[in-house]
Amino acid sequence: MAIRIKKDGTQQSGLVDDDVVQPFRLEKSNVRGRMVRIGPVLKQMLGQHDYPPPVSGLLSEVATLCLLLAGMLKYEGIFTLQIKGDGPIRLLVADVTSSGDVRAYAGFDEAAVKKAAKRKKDVSNNHFHLLGKGYIAFTVDQGNAADRYQGIVELKGDSLSDAVQHYFTQSEQIKTSFKIAVHPQDTQWRTGAIMLQQLPDEEAGKATGIENSIEDWTRAVMLLSTCTDGEMLSPVLATSDVLFRLFHEDGVRIYSPTHVHFKCRCSREKVLNVLRTIPRRELEEVCEKDGQVSLKCEFCSEEYLFTAPQLDEVYGETK
Repeated sequence: MAIRIKKDGTQQSGLVDDDVVQPFRLEKSNVRGRMVRIGPVLKQMLGQHDYPPPVSGLLSEVATLCLLLAGMLKYEGIFTLQIKGDGPIRLLVADVTSSGDVRAYAGFDEAAVKKAAKRKKDVSNNHFHLLGKGYIAFTVDQGNAADRYQGIVELKGDSLSDAVQHYFTQSEQIKTSFKIAVHPQDTQWRTGAIMLQQLPDEEAGKATGIENSIEDWTRAVMLLSTCTDGEMLSPVLATSDVLFRLFHEDGVRIYSPTHVHFKCRCSREKVLNVLRTIPRRELEEVCEKDGQVSLKCEFCSEEYLFTAPQLDEVYGETK
């Protein structure tokens, strides 16, 4: 039975958590963080497709990073993490709503992925080399163009987490460190990850009255490095227990977790809006050739079919 530390500092018994974003703070070193663990959500998300293992592994990592980054923001809307490259895996996308709905998909050349993966068996960087050269884009969409934010950074380093860390160091000037484990367990993918960030000086001083120090940050990163993949991926070890093992000497405060779930936002109405941007004659030609117009959601593989008589619905016409 796991012991969870609630926001008010008391303890309660609870079951081991999964598909969760767990925020925490190290009170002695002005460091905040998030721990993410995903299991069943990945099973649902990847089960919609038949991805090769290198693609599944990288997409699992992208979804995990997406949850880590979204968890540190205060927003009402959608946070998207998108990776584009010129390699065999050309696109990886994950997004999460402020209510915890997450989804993801990948675009790739299957033959090229298999060929490249076979040629280079070193997977220490979780097949990061299959992305080639490209960039990472972070987007916060709150439903209003004026409130839309996007950050872009080049794919640098030896892994996705290296590239994301580079963005925070160079663009946001926030000290950030990641530890990520991605691995299939019992034929199903599972991930665990921890992100540390040092609070800006003005925020840290206002909150605690304690100044930031290089030593405190170095110590926190060193402690994070001791966390094993087994601890992060464990189906029987709660996230609160992992964090207590790592940081109890630094006064770790564990806040209420957010549970996430797989949910796609596609709908027939949204597909209709897309089709209405296409000249009707082009869709009629498709129906004459194939008997129907078919569109499939890239995230969940839901297929939407429209026959020739249903084109009236597409264009809002009635006979």
